Amino acid sequence: MTQTAAIIGGGVIGAGWAARFLLNGWNVRVFDPEPGAEERVGAIIDRARLALPGLGDVALPPEGELTFCKLMSETVAGAAWIQESVPERLELKQTIYQKLQEHAEESAILASSTSGFTPSELQAHSNNPGQILVAHPFNPVYLVPLVEVVHSGKNHPDMIDNAQEILSSLGMYPLRVRSEIPAHIADRLLEAVWREALWLVRDDVATTKEIDEAIRMGFGLRWAQMGLFETYRIAGGPGGMAQFMAQFGPALKWPWTKLMDVPELTDELIHKIAEQSDDQSGHLSLDDLQSARDRNLVGIMRSLMREGWGAGDMLNKADRAREAGRAMARQLADIADLSQPVLTMDRAVPLDWLDYNGHMTEGKYLHAFGNATDRIMEIIGCDPEYVAAGKSFFTVETHIRHIDEVKAGAPLQIRSRLLAGDGKRMRIWHEMTSGDRLLATGEHMLLHVDLETRRVCDAEPAVAAAMRQLAEAQAALPEPDGAGRAVGQPR
Repeated sequence: MTQTAAIIGGGVIGAGWAARFLLNGWNVRVFDPEPGAEERVGAIIDRARLALPGLGDVALPPEGELTFCKLMSETVAGAAWIQESVPERLELKQTIYQKLQEHAEESAILASSTSGFTPSELQAHSNNPGQILVAHPFNPVYLVPLVEVVHSGKNHPDMIDNAQEILSSLGMYPLRVRSEIPAHIADRLLEAVWREALWLVRDDVATTKEIDEAIRMGFGLRWAQMGLFETYRIAGGPGGMAQFMAQFGPALKWPWTKLMDVPELTDELIHKIAEQSDDQSGHLSLDDLQSARDRNLVGIMRSLMREGWGAGDMLNKADRAREAGRAMARQLADIADLSQPVLTMDRAVPLDWLDYNGHMTEGKYLHAFGNATDRIMEIIGCDPEYVAAGKSFFTVETHIRHIDEVKAGAPLQIRSRLLAGDGKRMRIWHEMTSGDRLLATGEHMLLHVDLETRRVCDAEPAVAAAMRQLAEAQAALPEPDGAGRAVGQPR
């Protein structure tokens, strides 16, 4: 049964939450009485549809149903998760909780997106305080995985565990904050950098652009993969963190920073910062900046996926969980009907697969077919362990036909069959589709090799038998249109 999430407040954060739930298969109800709320939320969800489905390598579940409600009572009725993202005014939040809890299920999780208030403050006037906790996300919520989960002694441990499980199922990284503290963890770190940046601008040491360049050209690149302490561990050399602290620790007492002092936000300082920011980015529209941000985030996180590092490791785990739930074949025994083409890829087109024409670039068709070939190899037993033992398949010929175009966020499936398979060679046929549309076909000839001699050899008996079994089971299928076709040959 599809679960329902209620979103209270449809600003940038609330709309991001709506997209995160909706694109992970939840039904979503949104309450926001402000004029134009439906258009604003819809625009952010449309942006998320381009970016989120292609972030991982496994397709998301079918999208849920989106509803805009006129009443809060209607919004929360029967919802399993209620996410509050209204303005940062404590009395407003407390008043809204009282109204929400009159109509919400007692088992529902009522989470706040607050960046500063503690759960105890939010729970102060509630008749059911244990239902309320903090789930503080980061913009854009539909892409950035971190969400700080903050609780008080009034929250039952089972409820907190359940909240973390739900957030993990959405492809997020729930960071459980050990104790209540205003602004939690990440924003306290951000505020420290923000204060220092304000002083640098105020004292004409640097402009807004120069400060941003210092971050994105320098330590920001390291932080994305290793954070703070792991980065400094490397800086310590062979002695690790202990050596780093001994070498640089005394510098903490030098008057380098003004962490606890905040410059007065005078009209002059505000004007200076706004003017410099306009000079830096005023030639770009908000849509330009958001689109660039999403493309860059997807590219960075997908790069980290290849290394299994930081956010990439979390995304790989989310992919494996989705794939397990979908029972994608990894060995011959997983395939219910060997006589039919095998589903070897089920995902969406990521933003970093696009070319200058706005559709999937040529090289990514080969990349996708290569991944489908790897899945066929795995199914017949040529898995990482087999390769580590010294045998594998090498591709010796490839023919790809580009039939139709596909754009970012579109569903992408590949179904594969063996046209031939004996002890030394394997001929694979792939068909790539998006819905009912055939996008491309790939025909690949592979030879089995000994990785030590780099020469063709017979496959091990189990792999050879599996290859023959699959090829023979699919031999009754009609010859695919285009198989064996030469380049430029008329259809």
